[in-house]
Amino acid sequence: MKYCPKCGAEMADDARFCPKCGAEYIVQNANTEMVTGQVQTQSDTLKTAAKVFMVIGTVVLGLCTWIALAWCLPMTITYFDKVKKGEPVGTGFKVCCLLFVSLIAGIIMLCDNDNK
Repeated sequence: MKYCPKCGAEMADDARFCPKCGAEYIVQNANTEMVTGQVQTQSDTLKTAAKVFMVIGTVVLGLCTWIALAWCLPMTITYFDKVKKGEPVGTGFKVCCLLFVSLIAGIIMLCDNDNK
């Protein structure tokens, strides 16, 4: 018998999903076990938070000066497109968002491990 790493419920040795919480059970090697779903949810939450702060940063800078929209709007649209398509976002883009659009959104993006 094995146990679900997420909720601790008892599982059959050949089970891939926990009968109690439904988390997927993956054995990476003989000693490492992992629950998917939890990591994906955290990544999705970080991406949503980054989107919100990108929009807020674009609106605030747009109200201060119209010239700021020349770089804020394209960067925000590019980030939304990359997240929608599931493409990884480069570190350089994340740093540029941190510097030129929103400090908080940039930090959230840098904390998000979106390596596929």
